Amino acid sequence: MADYGHDLLFGVFLSPAAAHASRTLELARLADESGLDLVSLQDHPYQPAFLDTWTLLSVIASSTRRVRVLPNVANLPLRPPAVLAKSVASLDVLSGGRAELGLGAGGFRDAIAALGGPRLTAAQSIKALEEAIEIIRHMWRDQARGMSFEGEFYRLGGARPGPIPVHDVGIWLGAYKPRMLELTGRLADGWLPSAPYLPPDQLKAANQRIDDAAESAGRSPAAVRRLYNIVGAFDPRGDGFLQGPPKVWAEQLAELTLNDGMSAYILMADDSGLLQRFAAEVAPAVRELVTAERDRGPAATATIAATTATAPAPPTSPAPRSRPVPEALGVVPTPDDGVRLSDVRVWDEAARPRGPEPETGRQYAPHERANAQQLIDVHDHLRAELAEIRGLVEQVVSGAMDPGLARSQLNTMTMRQNSWTVGAYCSAYCRVVTMHHTIESQSLFPHLKRADSRLGPVVDRLHEEHEIIHEVLDGVDRALVAFVGDQDGGELAAAVDLLTDALLSHLSYEETELVEPLARLGAH
Repeated sequence: MADYGHDLLFGVFLSPAAAHASRTLELARLADESGLDLVSLQDHPYQPAFLDTWTLLSVIASSTRRVRVLPNVANLPLRPPAVLAKSVASLDVLSGGRAELGLGAGGFRDAIAALGGPRLTAAQSIKALEEAIEIIRHMWRDQARGMSFEGEFYRLGGARPGPIPVHDVGIWLGAYKPRMLELTGRLADGWLPSAPYLPPDQLKAANQRIDDAAESAGRSPAAVRRLYNIVGAFDPRGDGFLQGPPKVWAEQLAELTLNDGMSAYILMADDSGLLQRFAAEVAPAVRELVTAERDRGPAATATIAATTATAPAPPTSPAPRSRPVPEALGVVPTPDDGVRLSDVRVWDEAARPRGPEPETGRQYAPHERANAQQLIDVHDHLRAELAEIRGLVEQVVSGAMDPGLARSQLNTMTMRQNSWTVGAYCSAYCRVVTMHHTIESQSLFPHLKRADSRLGPVVDRLHEEHEIIHEVLDGVDRALVAFVGDQDGGELAAAVDLLTDALLSHLSYEETELVEPLARLGAH
């Protein structure tokens, strides 16, 4: 992986909280006056505490002079692509060419359905996104003839393009999983992940998947700009990613540009002081470091990597064993990448038993594939919520987000709390994990053992891991008590790291061993 040579951009990611609307506008104007390039907003139309993203972006564009504005990222299932294209183009015209489009497939299925949107599987969401990109790009082209489109999810009957954007609007995708990354490489103008969900050590592998997909589609990997939503604190004693003085931030971000190709950094913060220091001290320093290294040529790139004060790489476990899943099943378990955030190990992964080999040549009916996919869908929900908890805890502990704004963030999750504390939400998540495990242990697992005795060792091991995960959850509860007592957050962070390691490892193992049996035997 290398520097793609893109110009550097710096921006801010603001919360569209209705209760703090005037402050959001003030921060957007401050970003503009401070020389930042981008102002972005999350898009969760089902969130009653949030303003509508497109309305707020329009007001921000009219209140600023130079920053580009974008959703980070637009919720496609609730934004029909032809109408979304018109909204983006209109804002681009009205702002003098300052609109971009961050776009996502839509991740909160229950909330989307509650607002009248479609309830799509992960695979369907990706296909719908692919169709939407084609429609949006057509609607931005100046053509006299209308567009007819017959897709699986969208249909147009002679839709006329217009208005036409006044500049080439970028379509930047929020993507994390393999199929979304491949779609990004094939079709998108940019990639827009967030550091709390995809830390720096995972960028290289994701970038490679994008590059491979771009080359397979006949595109240059450099055609895809790499953007990054980041979280940090100017802590002179910090020793992690973006946990130090501005000089350390600059060195770390310059290294990501020169070694991992990232070229736009969007700070997730609703704090004016943090925003100003980022604009005044970090952005110019990153530009200076990157320009100097680019002028010296590729051979000099390693210099920054050798001197940057980055956090040590997370420990890894031996490569987890994987079971081949029949191609005919059409359902792919989420792989375990072996990355571990904690030095503590709660079990021996090498001792995990394996179930029976799949039957050669077996075909699977649609309802059987659906049985297998349902397990992954439930697990994906747990993974997404876990990632949000990690991001929330990191921001609150670091001081990058105050509790009031964190509450607005939490309300976007499917497990909303009527009275907010970090502990209340994390405890709710622990209850959901416990309930999921209880359902499996009391109904699904016994059924599978009865239906195929060869699954006995696997089912018993999964039940044992459930018990261990519950002990890890108890550790999170204890750490929350310490955090509420105004501790420094170190114990809470360590407990969440251990929960992350245990739960993600367990979910991958369970999917690897059970997706085929679930298809073959059913859930009950």
